[in-house]
Amino acid sequence: MEPSILAQQAVNGLILGATYGLIAIGYTMVYGIIGMINFAHGEIYMVSAYLTAIFLAVLHFFGITSIPVVLIVVLVATLCITALHGWFVERIAYRPLRDSNRLAPLITAIGLSLILQNYVRLSQGARSQGVPTLLTGSFVIPAGSGVIQITHVQALIIVVAIASMAVLTFIMHRTSLGRACRATEQDRVMASLLGINTDYIISVVFVIGAAMAAIAGVLVSLNYGSFDFHIGFITGIKAFTAAVLGGIGSLPGAMLGGLILGLSESFFSGFVNTDYKDVFAFALLVLVLIFRPSGLLGQPLVTKV
Repeated sequence: MEPSILAQQAVNGLILGATYGLIAIGYTMVYGIIGMINFAHGEIYMVSAYLTAIFLAVLHFFGITSIPVVLIVVLVATLCITALHGWFVERIAYRPLRDSNRLAPLITAIGLSLILQNYVRLSQGARSQGVPTLLTGSFVIPAGSGVIQITHVQALIIVVAIASMAVLTFIMHRTSLGRACRATEQDRVMASLLGINTDYIISVVFVIGAAMAAIAGVLVSLNYGSFDFHIGFITGIKAFTAAVLGGIGSLPGAMLGGLILGLSESFFSGFVNTDYKDVFAFALLVLVLIFRPSGLLGQPLVTKV
């Protein structure tokens, strides 16, 4: 096995895993604070991909061609509107049903997922969409008897994923908002008695999760160049798998699970068979949950009495 081939697959896996990790953060944050899974989160990611194409087209129409300006405007605009979708999901599917049977918000979220999917299909068309290539060129790194090639878009994915995770970690551990989020996660009733607006905090968590999915949507769209209204389902399931693998409710676990899942898919596709990469990834999840049901970094559930 050539060292360069192994290293190239590792790089590809890290890039894929970083996008899974960004999306998985939304699942793990929502579960951590209200104990429920947001099954519309995959469609939030899908919406961000379409918004990326729309804003790129708008900027091109107005003759804005500066790559840094285009990237910043598209990222910020997509992030803001996608975050509004996250707020909308919380207000429609979760807040009215928060104290009802636990299956009710689950079913509502699945229904909202289908609504978003078909809304995009009707408004944007059922055909695959695409975005132009903005960043060309690549970095070439010698490795053994060969080389490792990292495109500029792939390098951007790694940098933005690391920066996003660092900013989120700072917010959660060094700001009053982060302390309020952690207090609400530990005991919502006590947090409310202490003066924390828990409804506001829960909405903020949905917004943050949607924003992370938006970042992933922009980066993946720029990297692969094409998408359709079905991408939210498959990618959402894999991101949820990454969250469970790393430990649902753990932010570092979400990113770790995403990286492990991405590396597993990349190595299996490169050295075994690309048709069964998903089978291998989910088999890995099953093995982890058999021996560590709470995930790699998750904490065992403790029942309060």
